[in-house]
Amino acid sequence: MEYLGVGVSPGNVPVFHFRNNLRVFDKRLLVTELVLRCFVCGLACVSIFLITTDTEMKEFFTVEKRARFTDVKVLIFLVTVSGLAAGYSLMHMIRCCMSVMRKSVVLNKPLAWAIFSGDQIMAYLIFSAVAASVQAGLLSQYGQSALQWMKTCNMFKQFCNKMEEGLIISVILCLLMVVLSIISTFGLFRLYGNSNHKC
Repeated sequence: MEYLGVGVSPGNVPVFHFRNNLRVFDKRLLVTELVLRCFVCGLACVSIFLITTDTEMKEFFTVEKRARFTDVKVLIFLVTVSGLAAGYSLMHMIRCCMSVMRKSVVLNKPLAWAIFSGDQIMAYLIFSAVAASVQAGLLSQYGQSALQWMKTCNMFKQFCNKMEEGLIISVILCLLMVVLSIISTFGLFRLYGNSNHKC
């Protein structure tokens, strides 16, 4: 008979199966991390593609003006950070695959600290790049009458629509990086649990 991981031996001595359940939990957490990192890598590449290929040409009184992502400087920062996130996630995808192949799920403390620190840095970088890009997108969509900044999306609708798609994907990317940083935080701080505690 088993109840909450506690079994009963023939001598009525409680038997704990927590370690087996912990190994299963570790494997599931590793697979979840691998899947999330695959999504982060893919979404970062899609975001980079959408933003860097975004261009539109308009003619104003015989003067041609081309809107590119390089005209909005914060988009250059977003593309750079998205590229870093894709490379970082690819590196950790390889680490996760190697852990699955070796059947070694448990991390040592220095590696857990490195993963935790890297995930925190990437989450903050992505968050800051997305926040600044969304602000630039809102200014181009609605303008700022107090500062006499005009709406540029009235003139470059296709450019703004494609930029909006890239920003939506970047927001999803940001949320996934936050989830990954929570997983790495859990992975680090559970190594500091009380080793003498028995369930």
